[in-house]
Amino acid sequence: MNFLPRLALLSAAISGLLLTSGCTTTASAIMSATGIATDTSPTWEIIKHFHAKLTEGDPQSCASLNSAQRALTARCLPFQPGSLKVADIRASGFQECTLTIAARDPQFWPVLPELLDKGAQPETCYQPPMVALARSPNPVDFSKASPQALRSLRFLAEVDSRAVNHDVVRLLSSPSARAAGLDDVIAQWVDQGGLAVGQLAFSPLSALHPSALQTPLAAKLEAAGHTAKAGLGPYQGKTPAGFEEALRTADYAALEWWFKREPKLVDKVPSTQGQQLPWIPLARVVVPTFMNDERAQAQMVSFLMSHGANPWQPLPYQPTQTVVGFAKTLKSPTVALLEAPKVTPAAATVVANSAAVGGQAE
Repeated sequence: MNFLPRLALLSAAISGLLLTSGCTTTASAIMSATGIATDTSPTWEIIKHFHAKLTEGDPQSCASLNSAQRALTARCLPFQPGSLKVADIRASGFQECTLTIAARDPQFWPVLPELLDKGAQPETCYQPPMVALARSPNPVDFSKASPQALRSLRFLAEVDSRAVNHDVVRLLSSPSARAAGLDDVIAQWVDQGGLAVGQLAFSPLSALHPSALQTPLAAKLEAAGHTAKAGLGPYQGKTPAGFEEALRTADYAALEWWFKREPKLVDKVPSTQGQQLPWIPLARVVVPTFMNDERAQAQMVSFLMSHGANPWQPLPYQPTQTVVGFAKTLKSPTVALLEAPKVTPAAATVVANSAAVGGQAE
């Protein structure tokens, strides 16, 4: 409720008290309205009741919050270093762990160093702080983090064993994280045996950001025994599997990496959901909402077909319909590309020879 309507209602309430009371009560009401009356005054209690009703549902003022709540409430920013109290960190009043709240939202990263210095521990958080950050719906830009905040984020990844997670690997291998040097944490996990083959609920190679498949980190994982094939099965994680992410984001270099190791992926990809049917990359690409940039649809269709993708193969879940038929149903602008006859090098040679013969005959 806006201030002026509230003031009008409160004034009306006080006026009512004045009009309906005797001299003593009137004086009491006036003193109460001006703040002179004691907290035990009946009239003061009535005014407090009106005020409580008028401000019901309003957020608490920043001054009335404890130090942890104030530090982690957006409307109370900026954070004042040195303001956190240990007792407030231990009993913040939040339903979530303070470290999880601070790590997940970059605007609260400045609070992380002091939280850790004053005893906050990631192991006590129900949701690991780095997992919460990795599952943020918004792209994470580590270039905006201060050196102190980056050290805190690195610490959270290093000391919390639950940070060894599919989604965290994706985050720490992203271009922004690599530029900040945070991908070193993954290399440390490899060196320390934290990513040993057969000991994880996900494939590190599939978990890598697609752009990281061309880095020494991917080679390090392959040298440790991890394979592309192992990255095609079920896994525990919220972010898409590596091949699907490369397809969705039109990362052609990453797709080349996958096709070099698993050529059959161009036509069929095993489901990561256990017993579900495989899926066809071409069929995914023609769905308008699949790719991050719909404008890349045509180029991706051409790319897949240049690698041997068959647009006339039946859909696994609907054998009577082909990829071409599916694209027509969707009225996809890629139909013409899908229907175009595939010209193999051998066929091209035959056509060229025929043309030459025809020219000589003329």
